[in-house]
Amino acid sequence: MARDLAAAKRFYAGVLGWAFRPSRFGDGFSVALREGMPVAGIGALAERPDMPVAWTPYFAVPDADVTAARVSERGATMAVGPLAFGTGRAGLAADPAGAIFGFWEGDVVPDWSVGHGGAPAWLELHTRDVFAASIFYGEVLDWAGERPGSCVASYEHDHVVLRHGHDTVARISGGSVDEAPDPGIRPCWHVHFPVQNLEVAMAAATELGGGPVAPVHTSTTTRWVDLADSDGAHFTAVAPQNTFSTR
Repeated sequence: MARDLAAAKRFYAGVLGWAFRPSRFGDGFSVALREGMPVAGIGALAERPDMPVAWTPYFAVPDADVTAARVSERGATMAVGPLAFGTGRAGLAADPAGAIFGFWEGDVVPDWSVGHGGAPAWLELHTRDVFAASIFYGEVLDWAGERPGSCVASYEHDHVVLRHGHDTVARISGGSVDEAPDPGIRPCWHVHFPVQNLEVAMAAATELGGGPVAPVHTSTTTRWVDLADSDGAHFTAVAPQNTFSTR
């Protein structure tokens, strides 16, 4: 959700190479495309100073009412809905630590999936108690369930890693601080988007009114950096290890 939808579209077109098309939800919501495939949605935020500008993950569920009941039963907060929205029903909630997430009952755009093409590379929850969070989301969203298509969760190097088939779609990691003013520290979901060249993405972000908010990190296979967009929303750009440049 963005305060200036036009500026947000310019920013992500320049940094991540997205194009945009109108959606069936009206003029205030656009679907982002990468190489013709849908990868994200950007909506216009109502003029409310108390509403944060942020990326929010929405998880597909078979029954929004059941999901909402599970949220409330486990000490979390239903903020909105479930409400009819387009061809489905959506809800917005905060988990027991305060991290915001959404859920969606209805049609899902084919091939709109984490871990594929230009879509989010993965989602990461920063929270204080990894075990408690994994239990909450597992019970609310039926992760690691027995129904066909369920995700598989495993503990790896102090993280909970969620996989769907061969794709890593989410991680839960610890170390966040409750009620911290920094959105990179307080419990929150964080989205990682793939780019081909990290330096090019960083330069474009700075030119378009955003920029890096932390140093570049490196692993054996990837390099990544936390960025803020022109509205202040945080996300991470991830590039393969062999695509950096120097001057």
